[in-house]
Amino acid sequence: MTRKPAAKSPKSQSSYEKQIEALSKISQTIASNLYLEDVLRLIVMVTAEVMNSKICSLMLVDEEKGELVIRATQSVSEAYNKKPNMKIGAGIAGKAAKEGKPIQVSDVRGDPRYLNRDIAKSEKLCSLLSMPMTVKGKVIGVLNVYTSTPHIFTRNEINVLTSVANQAAVAIENAQLMVRSKVIQEELEARKMVERAKGILMRRGMAEEDAFRKIQKQAMSLRKTMKQIAEAIILTDELERDK
Repeated sequence: MTRKPAAKSPKSQSSYEKQIEALSKISQTIASNLYLEDVLRLIVMVTAEVMNSKICSLMLVDEEKGELVIRATQSVSEAYNKKPNMKIGAGIAGKAAKEGKPIQVSDVRGDPRYLNRDIAKSEKLCSLLSMPMTVKGKVIGVLNVYTSTPHIFTRNEINVLTSVANQAAVAIENAQLMVRSKVIQEELEARKMVERAKGILMRRGMAEEDAFRKIQKQAMSLRKTMKQIAEAIILTDELERDK
């Protein structure tokens, strides 16, 4: 007699469905037009839910300073949210970022590597899984998951957080590229506007260098951008032509 495979328990089915839903939500952000802050907020909320964590925080690498900076968390704790930046290689998250490997701690309150044990005690934080977020072999940040009771993260939980971190890293990279491309586009538009305003002043008899300095000086004295001054010059010229 052939035995039917045992059905999954409702609990395991619910957990599996939550994992799939979490990965789906994050993957959708990869092709979205969400701002970076919205992407980061979504990632920590989804991660906290699927991992049943007390606090989930997302730290991004500041390459110039060589530090990890908390950029998003679903925690309402002011003490946790205002934790100082962490040097790459320092603390648990800093070490995970430097080595590019996940690190789990059974109780951060008693682990000398954890740099904010006083906050952990006051916020009743216990176990920690710190997962690096990597894009094209480069660590761009760390995703931290805390529990309020002692917990050994299973292989399945580590795999789930690895998948979440990988997809989150791609979503963050896309959002940052969008920000950079928008900044570049705005800079190009500003340059075109200034060049057009310079041309108007040059037609009125100014030398090119003097025209540029005039726009620059007015921007500084009026506390405006050069683009705003250029727009005003262009608008004035158009109004005069329409008279």
